[in-house]
Amino acid sequence: MVPAAWAQGTLRIGMTASDIPLTTGQADNGGEGMRFMGYTVYDGLINWDLSSATKPSDLSPGLATSWEVDANDKTKWIFKLRPGVTFHDGSPFTAEAVVWNLDKLLKNDAPQFDPRQSAQGRSRIPGVASYRVIDPMTVEITTKAADATLPYQIAWIMISSPAQWEKVGKSWDAFAKTPSGTGPWKLTLFAPRERAELAPNAEYWDKARVPKLDKLVLVPLPEANARVAALRSGQVDWIEAPPPDAVASLKGAGFSIVTNAYPHNWTWHLSRIEGSPWNDIRIRKAANLAVDREGMKELLGGLMIPAQGFMPPGHQWFGHPTFKPTYDPEAAKKLLAEAGYGPNKPLVTKILISPSGSGQMQPLPMNEFIQQNLAEVGIKIDFEVVEWNTLINLWRGGAKAESARKATGLNFSYFIQDPFTGFVRHAQCNLAAPNGTNWGAYCDPEMDKLFDEARNAFDKTEQTKVLEKIHEKYVNEALFLMVAHDTNPRAMSTKVKGFVQAQNWFQDFSPITVGK
Repeated sequence: MVPAAWAQGTLRIGMTASDIPLTTGQADNGGEGMRFMGYTVYDGLINWDLSSATKPSDLSPGLATSWEVDANDKTKWIFKLRPGVTFHDGSPFTAEAVVWNLDKLLKNDAPQFDPRQSAQGRSRIPGVASYRVIDPMTVEITTKAADATLPYQIAWIMISSPAQWEKVGKSWDAFAKTPSGTGPWKLTLFAPRERAELAPNAEYWDKARVPKLDKLVLVPLPEANARVAALRSGQVDWIEAPPPDAVASLKGAGFSIVTNAYPHNWTWHLSRIEGSPWNDIRIRKAANLAVDREGMKELLGGLMIPAQGFMPPGHQWFGHPTFKPTYDPEAAKKLLAEAGYGPNKPLVTKILISPSGSGQMQPLPMNEFIQQNLAEVGIKIDFEVVEWNTLINLWRGGAKAESARKATGLNFSYFIQDPFTGFVRHAQCNLAAPNGTNWGAYCDPEMDKLFDEARNAFDKTEQTKVLEKIHEKYVNEALFLMVAHDTNPRAMSTKVKGFVQAQNWFQDFSPITVGK
């Protein structure tokens, strides 16, 4: 239970996660974990500019003041580091600390290697081949091949204090209780499954982002109605993902509902291993044509953007796909009939889903809605419901693994704000699990060739043209069941002031104040 009274200037947030995200640097619990326990306590070499609600976020200097690829060798990148930065424990941030942190994720025999953090971070930086200290304030990172997406990959890697790890006995379990990063917030209390408390880092290097609050409190509340009850009773000031059927009454009770488009999609990721029914493009297209997205939008009280592709409509990489995933059950039945199925002879298969989680919106009613839509055309879906972090682990394990439990798909929401996390990691041949997060083991040399072109396009205009072709292929071949894009709703007390909801999975809590 969250105490009812807190000092002025305390913001208490009800998360959708069922536990406090991993506190050691590479947070778990997906994008929500990074939002609350990554970019708060820690920084990356590259951060995101989260200052605007009206334009898409872009990369910005973090612990690196600049980065550039070698003009003569497009596999070598030089990162110039920010001088004068200290970790929360007072130790200096240096190039050696950067190499130490990359080793904790990538070098299995390093003393500081951490399997839990590696599980979160290794797949984020598949382009990295090697790295070294050039001088105390300069690091060189070499990629396996020319890779223009490296800055986006590096933005996922949070930098933990080597000195603090040494001080607590070279134990990540001990470090988790008293972590040390360079971020704008310091973790002051860690109570698993109950709450975490963070205080401002008054010495933060970016003085404009020193937090204005006295305290930030994070509370795991995975059940949507429990979040609403906590907000109504004053136990928290802010909740993530309010259930749509509560929005009108929350507004009526004087709470603010804050929404914004952000780079997100809500899909079923389909297995492409031998024997999967989704290897048949007719079945994949039929499923996409069977979903009544406008009906689902009504179910969600308007809090979704119906998918017209893998990227949201109007996105700069959307291109001009010829297949349109509209609601056309008759066309779906015709395609299924060609594949040998229909309402009288349904295709039966299993999908893994979660009851809540980062970016998962309202997964139980949404999946039940899809289940009904598909049943009408001749696809009978059985669900297996697992906790969100468990689903993430099954996703990393891949469709071929026994842990997939013979499911041919899983419901997963995706962060799609850069070329690598938006496209490459889902569909590159050599990133099939366990080498990466191509869960379905999809492999198409033509797609890999497009990915290579994108990695070699260091000019943004040229890269955009390639990314349009990639998106067209995603849509025209119906590689996913493309359902929705979230509007990222949050409900909060009107006492919460100064919040700017960025078009990003991550948010900046530094400008916020909470009045009486």
